[in-house]
Amino acid sequence: MPTLDLSDPLLATYVVAAALMALKVMGQGWMTVYRMMKSGAGLVNPEDLIPGPLNRAPDKAQLEIDDYVDRSRRMHRNDLENIPAFWVAGALFVLTAPALWLAQVLLFGFVAARAAHFVAYVTKQRHEVRATFYTIGSLIVIYMALHALWAVLA
Repeated sequence: MPTLDLSDPLLATYVVAAALMALKVMGQGWMTVYRMMKSGAGLVNPEDLIPGPLNRAPDKAQLEIDDYVDRSRRMHRNDLENIPAFWVAGALFVLTAPALWLAQVLLFGFVAARAAHFVAYVTKQRHEVRATFYTIGSLIVIYMALHALWAVLA
């Protein structure tokens, strides 16, 4: 079994891209928490209405959908629908030893597409704008998965 060596630029490229996406997923969760605390709304569970240090005067209205909070939840859900596939397809792709330039274009291209998707979502751009960035990221993941399959089956 080959050893993993972070001095390998191909592996380092994947590690940087994968770590950035891990930070994106975790950061989105924290953004949702921040928005819930800032607005005092957007809670989702009945037990969230039990009084505590962060919610001293709970109100049933806090369980109603709040777009400010829910928008962040939707962005988080979208990340969770896309980024895990990137982690898997990206790792399999790197195992095929592609050209470094190709790996950098694809791996960092996905990161850029997700960043642009985030900006489009948080600034409430129309669906076609978000969909463009989603499509770019999705096609990158599909290509990497097919590349890995081709390398094994060819």
